[in-house]
Amino acid sequence: MSRISKTKKMNWYLAVLRNYAGFSGRARRTEYWMFVLFNIIFCIAAIVLDNIVGTAIDGVGYGLFYILYALALFIPALAVAVRRLHDVGKSGWWIFIALIPIVGAIWLLVLYATDSQPGDNEYGPNPKEVTEKA
Repeated sequence: MSRISKTKKMNWYLAVLRNYAGFSGRARRTEYWMFVLFNIIFCIAAIVLDNIVGTAIDGVGYGLFYILYALALFIPALAVAVRRLHDVGKSGWWIFIALIPIVGAIWLLVLYATDSQPGDNEYGPNPKEVTEKA
């Protein structure tokens, strides 16, 4: 298993931001999970910053910085999640399966963790194969 440098990991996050409203195409697992990892780190940093600066809402634990960050990243996070579903051959509408309590969220997590559908599918070429050939 190859090790990915810290710069390369951050590049996956930045790639999602550059394609912030791109709902078409496919996103490989690495792109999705690196985005999720950095998103969690930055959310925690925003919460800590809210508490240090004093903008945290009493009883909630987060405030202005977290809310601004979450609003700014809502569309990119949704877009990469839809592209990830496309990569496993599912429509982006499958994201709504998460509305089914417990089971829906677990099934969506399984879909996000599933390997890419080999070859081209109706959403485009397999990004894993395109990257490996380059």
